[in-house]
Parts: sequence; structure tokens; C-alpha cells
Amino acid sequence: MSATGLKAFDSTLQLTNTWLHELMEELGWSHRERAYHALRVVLHALRDRLPVDEVAALGAQVPLLVRGVYYEGWHPADKPLKGHRRDDLLAEIGAAFRDDRDVDPETVARAVFRVLERHVSPGAGVKQHFPEELRALWP
Repeated sequence: MSATGLKAFDSTLQLTNTWLHELMEELGWSHRERAYHALRVVLHALRDRLPVDEVAALGAQVPLLVRGVYYEGWHPADKPLKGHRRDDLLAEIGAAFRDDRDVDPETVARAVFRVLERHVSPGAGVKQHFPEELRALWP
């Protein structure tokens, strides 16, 4: 039985749940909402630091449901952000978890990047647009 009645929607739900499950395993978390928040925050931080063409290339490779989250609130006119330093990226992730003191932004970033590494082709070119200190967070 189909959950939504549409194959494309059922497929993206299944794939998105796979990503969230993998992220929960990577982080040792049991709350799907927390994993969703981590995925969303890191994808937005990544997206806002990429050139527009690379944003689109990465967006084309993520599940339909994740793609909506990825593009949510994006305003390409003022992108990419200039903060390509590791500390800037980790501070943004940390700010999103400011009420959750036991969350390490670097651990979250590395976990999301590992999930992306498993599901996104290397040709997405994400890593090459960052300085070495940010590329070091990728697997």
C-alpha cells in the first residue's frame, strides 16, 4: 500500500527517512526531529557558501523532500556568503543548537557530510569550492 498514492512522493519519503536514519546512527541520536534539524542547518550553511551553480548541482542530487528543505528561504542574490572559514560554519551550526548544549557543531557537520558523501556523486564539486580548513571536515 502506498503512503501517499504517488510513487515520487513515496520514494522521496523513503529516501529522506534513510538519510535521517543514517544521520541518527552517525550521531548516536534517537530523535528524528533532532536529526532533521541537523540536516537542515548544515545544508543551509553549506548552500549559503556555495556559488549558485553549485547550489543547483547539489540540489539536483538530493531527495525531492530534502531539496525543498535545502532551498527553503534561499535568496541567491547575496550569495555566496564570504564566511568560508571553518569557525564561521561551525558557529552557524552551533547557534542553531544553542539550547542543546551537548551538541558539538563539528561532529554534526562531519556526520551530515558523511551522509552526503554516501549519497551525492563526487562530481557535485562541493568540496572544491571551500578552503582546506573546511574541506578537512569532509570524509
